[in-house]
Parts: sequence; structure tokens; C-alpha cells
Amino acid sequence: MKLHEYQARDICAKYGIPVTGGGVAITPAEVRAIATHIGAPVVVKAQVFVGGRGKAGGVKLAQTPAEAELVGSQILGMDIKGLTVEKVLVAEAITYVNEIYLGVIMDRATKQIIVMASAEGGVEIEEVAKTNPDAIKKVAAHPTLGLLDYQARELAFAIGLTDGKQARQFASIASALYKIYMETDASLAEINPLVVKADGALQALDSKIVVDDSALFRHPDLEAMRDSSDEPLAEQQAREAGITFIKLDGDIGCMVNGAGLAMATMDVVNLYGGSPANFLDVGGGAGKDKVKAALQIILSDKNVKAVLFNIFGGITRVDEVAKGIIAALAEVDTDVPMVARLVGTNEVEGRRLLENSVLIPASTLGEGAQKAVAAAKAYAASKA
Repeated sequence: MKLHEYQARDICAKYGIPVTGGGVAITPAEVRAIATHIGAPVVVKAQVFVGGRGKAGGVKLAQTPAEAELVGSQILGMDIKGLTVEKVLVAEAITYVNEIYLGVIMDRATKQIIVMASAEGGVEIEEVAKTNPDAIKKVAAHPTLGLLDYQARELAFAIGLTDGKQARQFASIASALYKIYMETDASLAEINPLVVKADGALQALDSKIVVDDSALFRHPDLEAMRDSSDEPLAEQQAREAGITFIKLDGDIGCMVNGAGLAMATMDVVNLYGGSPANFLDVGGGAGKDKVKAALQIILSDKNVKAVLFNIFGGITRVDEVAKGIIAALAEVDTDVPMVARLVGTNEVEGRRLLENSVLIPASTLGEGAQKAVAAAKAYAASKA
């Protein structure tokens, strides 16, 4: 789950990281009021989950409250890469002499939490990694002790912060960002840019936090900050129904119970020449309501030419899944062919319930995948 810049800024402030003053506005009048309160030049920044806001005109400087109000009216309602700007951050404009990147992330290759910094801040770190990878300096946090003070200072020295006072402030900010990463269960925490002002002090101008969705049950305060504006409607509906769903580019919808089985199902579909339209794990204890919701989500994708049900009834009873399929088919007007491979607990009853349905039966996953691929091709041909 992504947090907006202003939300990440507020979290950074709670951990003692120096941030810019200001506030969030949803109307031009509010922009003017915040700028008046600041009493200095401000920067008005669109709060949307896309990069390149500045190039798109979503970040503007204003010298006076009146100018800030005008700028706010230009940015609010603006479309940036398909997202409408509904709120802006009005922050004090800071002059500085240098920009730094600072970030914390999990390196899956080494299974370590990496704190990285670069003297080339203010641009996407991915671009720096491509054009000048040596400019990115990294340290691995200790698995139990975390980011150690000497590591943070060495990182400061490595990016050219050789002044002792400056290096200590950088180390303090890096340690605080590491704590944020750990205590919010983040998958990414970064400050870009962390600027060096004329007096040598450091200040965070823009920050970003991405929280691991799987840990949100521990953070109801963070869950309450969710903004779903950049999420596809189907993924929003899946989350609300308690379904794990990721849209893909293929044409065979997959409904499976269990993440590992879902991955295997997609692999077998590919093996027989098909292309999955989604990853969907309906869950281990899914009842008919959840199955019904899952099928409706799958069929909302206009690219879907066939649906493959691959249900292994352990915790999930096959007859409950069958009832969900029947309920969904009664409410969804579709002619998309569907293949069902249902085995496990109460499978005899489940198959009996589906005997009079339009589903194509399959006894094995391989057979089900082959039938789904053939059905998708036939359906596509019939619509050509």
C-alpha cells in the first residue's frame, strides 16, 4: 500500500526527521490559507501516485498567497497520467545547495535489509542505477541490531558528507528512516531528495513509504490512510472481498484456492499454450459469497475468453465452491466458457450440484488447462 507524500512526511516528522512545514489542501482557498500561515514562498505539489509530477505541471512554486491560490486552482483537478489530482501539499519552499537520495529496502537476493544513499539525489534511483551505479552506496543492516551508528556514518562519508556535524545528522536521519521501515512493516522507505542547505543542515523535501499489504492487520492507523485512486477497480473489489487478485494480460481467467496452487495453475495453462488473465487466490476457507465475488471480478475483464476453476477441497469444501459458482452464474449474464476441476472434500456433492450447469468438467489440472485453452480459442474465433 502506497502512502501519499504528505502522509510519509508526517510519519518522518514523528521520528524526528526534519521536514518542510505546510499542510494539505483540497481547494484553492485552502491553498491560500496555508501559504498565508507559512508566510514565505511555497511549493504546491500534486498528491498522486505517479512519477514525473513536476514535468506534468503538478509541482509549482508560488511567491505569494495569491499566487499560491492561482497555482492551486491550476493543479487541483489536473489529470496526471490518468489520475485526477484531488489534493495538494502546500509546503515551505526551501533553498539548498545539494540533493541526496536515502532509502531502505529489502534485498531479496541477499535476504538483507539494505540502507542505500547517493549524492545524486532528486532523480529516480533506478535511473542512477542504470547510468552511474557506482554512485549508489549501500550498507546491510544487522539482522538483529539494525542499522548501526558506524554504518550510518560510513554511508555519510561515502557520499561526500565529510563534515562531522553533517555526518552525524545524516546518521540520525538514516537511523530514523530505518526505524520507520521496520516499525511500519514497509517494503520501501525513502527520502528523495534529502537536501543540504546553505548552512550545511539536512532536510527532507520529499519522502515515500510503501507498506506491505500483508502486514496491514498490525497497522489499522496506516490502513485508514489508504487511497485506492490508483488501484484498478477489480483489485479494489477483490481486497474488499478478502480475495488476493492480480490482473494479468492473458485471456484465461483462473479461480484457485491457495497461492501455490494458483501459481501452478498458471504454469500449466502456459504449458498448454494459454495465457492467464489473472492470479486469483480465493482463499482456504472460501464460502459461496466469496466464490461468487471472485467470479464476478474475473468476468469483469473483457479480455477473458474462458475461465478455469481449479479447486482442491481441503479447508474449502467443494460443494460450497459449487454453490458459489451457481449463485454467480445466476447473476452474471455471460457466454464465456468455463472449465471446472473440483477435487477434495465433498467433491461428489459438488459435482452433483454442477451436473446441470454449463461448466465443462475436468478430472485433472492438465486436462482442465487443455480444455480451457481450447475453449478460449473457440470462443475468440466465434467472436471474430
